[in-house]
Amino acid sequence: MGKKYSIQHEVAYYECDINQTMTFPAMLSVVIKASSDQSDQLERGTEAINQLGLTWVITQTEISIDQLPRVGEKITVVTEPTAFNKFFCYRSFWIYDEAGTQLVKIDMAFVLMKIKERKMSSVSPELMEPYEAPQVKKIQRWEKIEPVENGESQLYHVRFYDLDSNHHVNNAMYFNWIIDVLGYDFMVNHTPVAAKVKFDKEILYGNDITSVYQIDEDNGKTLHEIRVGDQLACEANIQWKTK
Repeated sequence: MGKKYSIQHEVAYYECDINQTMTFPAMLSVVIKASSDQSDQLERGTEAINQLGLTWVITQTEISIDQLPRVGEKITVVTEPTAFNKFFCYRSFWIYDEAGTQLVKIDMAFVLMKIKERKMSSVSPELMEPYEAPQVKKIQRWEKIEPVENGESQLYHVRFYDLDSNHHVNNAMYFNWIIDVLGYDFMVNHTPVAAKVKFDKEILYGNDITSVYQIDEDNGKTLHEIRVGDQLACEANIQWKTK
């Protein structure tokens, strides 16, 4: 395994929803900050990577939730780069409360993208050396994401503040489109316990996207797709428990 790194964070009210629990976008932003801080410390930060004409992109994530962090709670985020191969880098995150109890576990896969060409780049051992993560040949296999078969949909337009410094939609924004369609009543009566998300395609400024969803009450899950025209940009499954 690689070098571990941790940050402390106090959950702010603006990072929480009406249930006073941390939102998916807020959690994603905080854990990504932990990995960014570690990269800065190892001289592999955003500026250094950008100078090579490259940027990191999340391709897949799996989230396991024992309990969502609550407003005002002081949490510790621990991250560890676990492995890399020619094209993918794998990183895990843990969120703990003040007593050291694990609240959330997140696994992610990243690729390096060429900024100008918007194409995937190979990952060099030299780039990854400071992280001390083992180089592997095997590509990690993720749990299959069930497709939407009989869904409803809602349209959204990509706004300026939906973009990040890479000029594409921030990964956290996908969760806003995924969650928003479920509605007020569903969200106040359900708590997420697990999620798996695959990011298939970049979404750009000015795109009109369709958030397609299916609620499977019998199995306590929701199925999601984000589409740009006929192209699949993101797919997700979320498992829920009733309050």
